Amino acid sequence: MIRIGTSKSRIVLGILLLRDKLIYVLVVIIETLLVITESKERIVANLANFAYDPYNYTFLRQLNVLELFLDCITEPNEKLVEFGVGGICNSCVDPANVAVVIHCGGIPLVIQCLSSPVRNTVNYALGALYYLCNASNREQILKPEVVDIIERYAAAGEVSVTFSNLARAFLDKHVSEQLIQ
Repeated sequence: MIRIGTSKSRIVLGILLLRDKLIYVLVVIIETLLVITESKERIVANLANFAYDPYNYTFLRQLNVLELFLDCITEPNEKLVEFGVGGICNSCVDPANVAVVIHCGGIPLVIQCLSSPVRNTVNYALGALYYLCNASNREQILKPEVVDIIERYAAAGEVSVTFSNLARAFLDKHVSEQLIQ
């Protein structure tokens, strides 16, 4: 018998191999059952946390979790909107995930989150737009009314340093870049 690694490394490997199954179970629960609101919020929050890790990106796409996040943004429940746009923000570092979000019409949904009364929702929307904006959709995102909102967040350093920093990073990368071209 050949032993590979320590028992701790075998446990970690086992967890990694089971991760796709856990994501699958969470998706099935949220899609097939009438889940009470608090449980649905917790499940979407857990899925958004899985969206941080590049290891999970393939599973998220295979199980249509990005589409589920976009569906959450359309809900009247502010927590589901927050966790939905948070999942989009977490996953949009990956270009393949960006393509899915764009293909599914996610840009207008993320833009509408800029007007949310929930700070985290606005932060996630700013972060998501930073990664979503590219040459193929620049006109859709850099509309004057959207740039105006982001400029106001950039100027709001005394109210929220996070808003200001995220908004400035977006403007520096996308608006300044557009002026140069």
